[in-house]
Amino acid sequence: MEPIRFNRSFLKPRYWSTWLGMGLWWLAAQLPFGLLMAMGRLVGRTLYFVGGQRRRIVERNLELCFPHWSPHKRDELVRKNFESYGIALFEVPFAWWAPAKRFDRLVRVEGMEHIADLNGQGALLMAIHFTTLEVGGQAIGRFFPIDGMYRPHNNPVYDYVQRRGRLARSKASEVYSRDDVRAVARALRNGHVIWYAPDQDYGRRQSIFAPFFGVPAATVTATGRFAQMGKARVVPFSQVRLPGAAGYRVTVHPPLEDFPVGDDLADAVRINTLIEDFIRQQPDQYLWAHRRFKTRPPGQEPLYTFLKPRKRRKRRAA
Repeated sequence: MEPIRFNRSFLKPRYWSTWLGMGLWWLAAQLPFGLLMAMGRLVGRTLYFVGGQRRRIVERNLELCFPHWSPHKRDELVRKNFESYGIALFEVPFAWWAPAKRFDRLVRVEGMEHIADLNGQGALLMAIHFTTLEVGGQAIGRFFPIDGMYRPHNNPVYDYVQRRGRLARSKASEVYSRDDVRAVARALRNGHVIWYAPDQDYGRRQSIFAPFFGVPAATVTATGRFAQMGKARVVPFSQVRLPGAAGYRVTVHPPLEDFPVGDDLADAVRINTLIEDFIRQQPDQYLWAHRRFKTRPPGQEPLYTFLKPRKRRKRRAA
C-alpha cells in the first residue's frame, strides 16, 4: 500500500467545506463522552423522521430477517437503530481523535490472548458492520498492530483523513483497498493481522448465494479464499456499545477451527451463521440501512422495489 501523503491539491477551495467538517468533527471528539452520546441520540431521532428511503430500507431488512416479530417490535428497533446511526456520527471522531486516556477508560477489550496465541501466523480479524465498527478496530490497535481493508472514498481529502484516522492508535499498521487481493494475501503470509468485514452485498461477481436469516444473500467467498491464500486463521471479533455513557466492550473470539473446508457454499453458510449470532446479541447497533439483499438469485424478484433508480454521478478530478 502506498504511504499516506498529504497532497497540496487538498487545499483547493472545492475541499474547504470538507476541511471545515473535519475540524468540527475533531472538536466534537474533545467533548465529554456523555454529551456526545446525548447529541448522537438527538441526531438519530431526527434522522428517523427525515430518513425517507433509508428508513424504508431498514424497515424492509428487519421485515425480511425477523418476520416472526410483531410490527410494533420491529418499529421500536428501527427507532433505536436510527439513534445508533446518530451516535455513530460522533463515534467516528471519538475513535480517531479522542485523548488516549479517555479512550482507554471507556473501551474494555477482552480475548486479546487469541491474537497473541497466533505466534506470528497471519489472521483475518473478522468483524461485521456494527455502527460501532470504528471503535472496535481502534481498540484492538491499542494492543496489537492490525492492518485494515477499506473502500477508497471518492473525496480524496476525506479518504486521506480516514486512512490517517484509522491508523491513529496503531502506528505500525497499514490499510489496503479491498480490491488489492495480492497485497492482502502477501501481508497475511507475512504474519499480518487484517481487519476484514464480509457481511455486505458486493454483487454477483465475487459472491455466491447463501442464507442470511433465511433469505438468499450474495455472500463473498473471499473469507475462505483469503485464509487459504494467506495461510491464515480467521479470528472473529465483536463490539458492543454499552448502555448510557458506560462505553464499549470489544471481544476477540477464538479462531475458527476447520476453516475453510474447501467448499465455498459451506464456508459462506458458516460465516453468515456466525454473523447472525453476533447481530442477535445487539440488533439495534447493526448497519440495517445497507441493502443486504440487493443482488438476487436468477429469476427472483427484487426486494427493494420502493427504491428510485440512482443517478450516476461523474467523478471530479482531484
